Parts: sequence; C-alpha cells; structure tokens
Amino acid sequence: MNLDLEADLRAGGWDCHTHVFGPYADFPLADDRSYTPPEATQDDYVAHLARLGLKHGVLVHPSAYGEDDSLLRNALAAHPDWRGVIVKQRATRPELVELRELGVRAARFSQRSGAGANFAGSASFADLQTMAPDLANAGMHAELWTDCLTLDTLADSIGKLPIPVVIDHMGGFDVKAGVDAPGFRALLSLLESGQVWVKLCAYRNTLGGSLEQAQPFQEAMMAANPDRLVWGSDWPHLRVNPAPDAAELLATFRRWAGSDERVRAVLIDNPARLYA
Repeated sequence: MNLDLEADLRAGGWDCHTHVFGPYADFPLADDRSYTPPEATQDDYVAHLARLGLKHGVLVHPSAYGEDDSLLRNALAAHPDWRGVIVKQRATRPELVELRELGVRAARFSQRSGAGANFAGSASFADLQTMAPDLANAGMHAELWTDCLTLDTLADSIGKLPIPVVIDHMGGFDVKAGVDAPGFRALLSLLESGQVWVKLCAYRNTLGGSLEQAQPFQEAMMAANPDRLVWGSDWPHLRVNPAPDAAELLATFRRWAGSDERVRAVLIDNPARLYA
C-alpha cells in the first residue's frame, strides 16, 4: 500500500457521483416522480466518504425532487468541501451564477434510449442546447446521462457545445456489444479529443453479470485520455438490489487503473480541476 497516496486521498480525494435524500420531514420528494427511494441523508454520506477514505463529494440533484433544490443548497452550505450538480429544464444566467457561488458546478441532463428511460423531472438534451450559453457564461459545465445507443447520434452535437460535457456512468456501454460498438467508439473519440469527461462508475452497466465485464471498457477509456476521467460511487445505488459495496467498487477501479499515478489523476487531480 502506498501510504502517501492513502493520506493524499483522505486529504483531497473525490467521489464525483452521489445523491442524498431527506430527512423527508424536512425535504419531501416531488409529487410527480418516477421512484421513491429510502432516506440517505447528509450524515449518512459523511460516513460513506469516511469509509471510502475520500474527502470531497459531488452531489447530483435527484430527479425525484423535481426542480426543488433546497436539499442540495442546504447540503452545500453545510459542507463547503462538497460540490453540486443541479437538474433544471431552464434557468437564467443570474440564477446559475448564484448557484455557482453556492458550490454548484454543473447542470444534469438525460437523453437515454428506451421507453421510460428518462425520469420525470429530468432535463433533456434539447434543454442542454438551450441552456449551454448561460452555463458557459456562469462558468459551469453540463453532465449528461445517456447510453451508447443514443450517444452515437449525439456525438456531433456534443462536440459543438460551448461548455465541457461530463458523461455519466461510463456512457451506458453494452457489455454484449463490446468495446468496438459504434456508440462506445464515438464516446472514446470524444474522450480522446478532450471534448468530454467521463465518470467511471461501471456496475450499472453489468447488472445481472460480473463487474469484471467492465474492465476492458475502463481500460479503453484510460488509454484514450486518463486526464478526462473521474470516479463516482453512485451512492446510495438507487433501485439496485442487492446494492453493491462502494468500497469494493473503489478497490476494483483502483486495481484496473494499473498504477498509483492513474489513481491519483482520477481521484484527486482531475476532479480538482473539473470542480474547482
């Protein structure tokens, strides 16, 4: 074990994808929502970060809250080491500037294939295209939850946006289609050119199979551009039963990364730049 790296992770490591919920007596969910998760509070997340040996968290506003961002605002005010990602179908430039001052660094959009794939309360890729100039002026980036079936059709449009785009969940790759599938190759091309960042979070793409199936996909991304990768636990693992062990997910990422230098880049250096 590299003790210097472990100490640096405790002082400056990042979990770049997580959600908090509740307490519901204080922060009730939206009436129009696609799912109802159990509570996962800020205190729970503090314990989660401690267990992972990381310092910083990035809270992604859940669609189950609609556009009510009061919980996110509360969490960022209480935890200045954390950063936030909002979900809004529209927002003014002054509103985005205010949110950035609170610790928000991005807005999240969803464009996935399949009926019901885009949850109630989510913002679309068309919303992203409309908001992109104001996001740019506010010094914020976009986060896109998509999949490789859809990504192949969006790649050209993504490349034309005036802001960085962070792709969630490793682009929703298909383990059966493999690393040579057109959508995954499109993602690698965007990554290699520096037009996108990617969040390494593999388990949702391997449900029903083995997590090891994701290793070639992470290795391909590492080869394409290790300076545009960050890692996220996806805690509290919504609508996945049984839920994975986040500490094991982190250990698996580190094993596949191949070197302490790459671990340091993905867990410390890259997110420090992206969420500065």
